[in-house]
Amino acid sequence: MEIELQEIRDFIAAIPPLDRLPEDVLNAVTQALSIQYVRRGADVSADADNVSMLHILRQGAIAMYSGEDNLIGMLGEGDICTSFCAADVMPDFYVKATEDTLLYSIPCDELSRLVGDDESVLHFIRHSAAQRLKQAVARMQEQSSSSLLHTYAGDICHTPLITATPNNSIRECAVLMSEKGVSSLVILKENEPVGLLTDRDIRKRCVALGLDVDTRVEEIMTRDIISLSASDSLFDALLVMTRNQVHHLPVFNDEGEITGVITTTDIMRQEGLSAVHLTSTIRKAESLDALVEASKMLPRIQLQLVNMGADLHHLGYAITAISGAITRRLIEMAEEKLGPPPVPYAWIAAGSQARREQTSHSDQDNGIIISNKMQPGDDTWFESLARFVNDGLNACGFIYCPGDVMASNPKWRQTAATWQTYFDQWIEEPEPMALMLSSIFFDLRVIHGKEKLLKKIRRNILQKTPKNQLFLAHMTRNALSHRPPLGFFRDFVLVHDGQHDDTLDLKHSGLVPIIDMARIYALAEGLKEISTEDRLRAAAGTPSLSKGGSANLLDAFEFISNLRLEHQAAQIEAGESPDNFMSPKQLSKLEREHLKDAFKVVQTMQATLEMRYQTGRI
Repeated sequence: MEIELQEIRDFIAAIPPLDRLPEDVLNAVTQALSIQYVRRGADVSADADNVSMLHILRQGAIAMYSGEDNLIGMLGEGDICTSFCAADVMPDFYVKATEDTLLYSIPCDELSRLVGDDESVLHFIRHSAAQRLKQAVARMQEQSSSSLLHTYAGDICHTPLITATPNNSIRECAVLMSEKGVSSLVILKENEPVGLLTDRDIRKRCVALGLDVDTRVEEIMTRDIISLSASDSLFDALLVMTRNQVHHLPVFNDEGEITGVITTTDIMRQEGLSAVHLTSTIRKAESLDALVEASKMLPRIQLQLVNMGADLHHLGYAITAISGAITRRLIEMAEEKLGPPPVPYAWIAAGSQARREQTSHSDQDNGIIISNKMQPGDDTWFESLARFVNDGLNACGFIYCPGDVMASNPKWRQTAATWQTYFDQWIEEPEPMALMLSSIFFDLRVIHGKEKLLKKIRRNILQKTPKNQLFLAHMTRNALSHRPPLGFFRDFVLVHDGQHDDTLDLKHSGLVPIIDMARIYALAEGLKEISTEDRLRAAAGTPSLSKGGSANLLDAFEFISNLRLEHQAAQIEAGESPDNFMSPKQLSKLEREHLKDAFKVVQTMQATLEMRYQTGRI
């Protein structure tokens, strides 16, 4: 093979799923490739001489659209555009180069002929985003398929296998699932699997219908088991789960024996899905325009993760990873423009980004901690950095903070010594503004720069707060300004503001009270944890929070969070901007009752805090 062709062959041989092809097939595919150069802004051709084409990106980047402005995917170097090979290409689907781009192209039918009976490669070639999942959701899962193709169901299935019999009661099975920390049981009869019981089966077929929990489990188990072979890839598992709308798949070995169960959570632990691809695209962005285009995918990633069953923990980590990547790339661009910083510094995020609880496109809360070696005149550099990054984040959809809590505000662009003074004053003199700022800045995380600048400040904070009961009392009183929306007889108290009438504010009336309490527990015990769930778990069993109270708040936080995420996913699917205002009419009767129970838990825990710190006396 000629040297030029050898170099092309080596390039495509490293790209999944082509990396699974034997050498002779790779050589044949290389010989069949044509090379296209597409200038920035130009269309990428769907076919050549009415023959549909598959494109492999050697250099550059492309964006895929459905309709004029509906961006449904972005691809970069080493990615494969299979969408034109699909059996049902969307009629308004088109692709544009967002950079000068070099493509290796091959007719879809020719590639299918060359790969022969390799089902995994054929499946990849012939299924577009629209076919595999649905529109953007499917596309983003396809983009994350590389590592999923190299991990197999048998490698990650749960062991040991947790089982029950058809004669066990629903109650016995629920207790077993709770004790073992699993969300499903395989139901065996004479050592043969006859059904699968999941937590969803218990909710929908028992609790929702008011069925006696002493009923035999065979009455509610799923009898038609959808399963996998241990040799199936996680990419195949993801497709099966999505196609059949299931979250648990039993895994059988080559001898036909069931060895375990894999879940969507297992797959998400193995692969960051779309976030991985998008973060990689962000790292390679050369302009603000490229970052703006990348950031438009955030709502679609949120939709994808919610449809896969992700909770706030998984989704928050994914979205926060992307917002952090955008912030770091903006900082790098600023430093390329401004030159190196005059002294070390740390760019810090506050609020939901610090807690890793962001959903797509929240507002900004950030600042800069600068080394105490800062000299007069150095702030000119840091002011330019702050404005560049804050303006860039706003352009990417992370809007300016309404309260101006941003690095562009000189108050939040200070030396470590000044920041320490701020915290000391907030703790020792807890006046109203200090308390408002405390609810933001006691949740901090370094996004870029020197971690030690924040580490020393946090250590000093956590030494002071447990000893200052007056500060904790004021924090509690401030936190109690957010109350669950329950009135007399536990009816919902709905919003009536002229804009969101007859809705529930799931964020400020549901989640914020829990977030605020978790912060107080952490400060009272000197705990270093930042996320709400981590704080509640770490505080469990301390003088501030009982284990039962922690478990109840975690349940309430998860339930309200999931309702909010499902509400936002429906809005994104409908092409609307996601918000936190949900009508109770969207909920089933059972869901409304569970939501009231969650609010009641919050009310109870707020009352406990109120009594502990005697807030009525301050």
